[in-house]
Amino acid sequence: MRTLPRALLVFVFLAAPGGLFAQQLQCQPCRIGFGLTRIGTSKTYQIRLSNAGSKPLTIKSKSLTGSGFSFGNFPLPVVLGPGAVVKLPLVFSPAATGRVTGTATLRSNALNPTLTMALAGRGFNSTDVRLAISPATLDFGSVTLGSSATLQAALSAIGGNVTVSSAQTDNPEFSIHGLALPVTIPSGQSMPVSIRFTPSASGQATGNFIVVSNAVNSPTSEALKGGGVAAGSHEADLSWDASSGAVGYNVYRGNSHGGPYSLMNSVLDASTNYADTSVTGGATYFYVATAVNSNGDESGYSNEAKVTVPK
Repeated sequence: MRTLPRALLVFVFLAAPGGLFAQQLQCQPCRIGFGLTRIGTSKTYQIRLSNAGSKPLTIKSKSLTGSGFSFGNFPLPVVLGPGAVVKLPLVFSPAATGRVTGTATLRSNALNPTLTMALAGRGFNSTDVRLAISPATLDFGSVTLGSSATLQAALSAIGGNVTVSSAQTDNPEFSIHGLALPVTIPSGQSMPVSIRFTPSASGQATGNFIVVSNAVNSPTSEALKGGGVAAGSHEADLSWDASSGAVGYNVYRGNSHGGPYSLMNSVLDASTNYADTSVTGGATYFYVATAVNSNGDESGYSNEAKVTVPK
């Protein structure tokens, strides 16, 4: 496997400049998971809205679906100039236990006049039994075709004993090992589980480790990712220093200097490195990244890293 030199990215929490095209309203992220929220309390998530264009746009109206979701302070209309950024606060205040889904919709005079964001959250009582899986994402990096890599996840019981009745992955390239079911995890204890990645083709693979139990947040899942590479093939390796306050990172790739860029990772990456195995020999790519903090605030783009792939 021929690996390119690592490119170092630096983060600055500033708004990224807009593109040189007509106004377009963008959200980051566009899918918001509030996770577990205790009944009687609230969680607020800040969505980064930006005008990726050269003309001003006006957000005229907003609407919500889903029990327990509400907008924070966001008076309308809102005018966004070219490249401008504004934070949209969304609040989840569950009234009952269980999972809730919904949508937040904004309407504007942009080229995409309706922008819809998916919402999800789960209410629980402090006495409810919960299952935690860590880390949030298992990243196997690059694995040569014909071989495999194994990482460990940890299942933890919170608030009482947790009985796991079933577990599976939704991608056959990821398999579970060392988990005999059913099994009960005592309250406050953790149990390791091995996950193996055996790529069947070149390119990025994603999946989920899904656990069904008696916990209030069942089914509980952990994101899985890895890249299959053929022996002698190329990949672009990016790495960066941890950004203070960041809980994860997004990586973007473009085909020309200054973008436009496309998001590469399907889930927030908790590590400080990323391997792009989808590169083509002889091509040149431009990478930027952003850091995301616990409030959902996303930084502006990092410095741009240029990578030219050998033929």
